Amino acid sequence: MNTLRQDSLAGIVVFLVALPLCLGIAQASGLPPFVGLLTGIIGGLVVTTLSPSRFAVSGPAAGLVTIVVAAIESLGSFSVFLMALVLAGVLQLLFGILRAGRFISLVPASVIKGMLAAIGILLIMQQIPVALRYGGRDRTCRRWFRATPLSPSLRLPSPRAACSCSGCGARRLSAG
Repeated sequence: MNTLRQDSLAGIVVFLVALPLCLGIAQASGLPPFVGLLTGIIGGLVVTTLSPSRFAVSGPAAGLVTIVVAAIESLGSFSVFLMALVLAGVLQLLFGILRAGRFISLVPASVIKGMLAAIGILLIMQQIPVALRYGGRDRTCRRWFRATPLSPSLRLPSPRAACSCSGCGARRLSAG
C-alpha cells in the first residue's frame, strides 16, 4: 500500500506508451483498432496475474506485424489464424509445464541473431515502397519488395555454413 501512488503513476505511463502501439499494430495487421485495445488489456492482465516478477511490463511487439500479416495471408482467414494462435498458446503452456525452456541454451546465439536480422530485413524491404511512396500495381516491383519464402536453392543446408555457425571451424578444401 506504501507504493500505490508510484505504481499507479507507472501504470498510467505504461498505458500511455502501449495504447498507441496496440492500436497501430492492430491496424498494421489489418484488424480494427478495438482488437489492439482488447489484446493490450488482456495481455496486461495476464502478464500481471501470471508473472512472478514484481517489475513485469508487457506490451505489443511491432516486429510481429510482418509475421501476423503473412500468417493471416497464408492461412487464408482470420479465424484460422486465431485457431493457430490458440494452439500455439496451448503449446507454450505445455512447454512451460514441462520446463522445456532449459533447452534454449542448445540454440546457438548466431541462429537467434540471424533470425532477428532476417526479421529486420523483411521489415526494411516492406517499407522501401512506403518510403518511396510507391503505390503502383507493377508486379515486378511488388514481387521484389514483398516478403516471400526463400527459393528452394537457398533452403538447402550448407555444411560449410553449418560449421561456421556452430564454430567448428571448417577448413578450406583445396582443388588439388
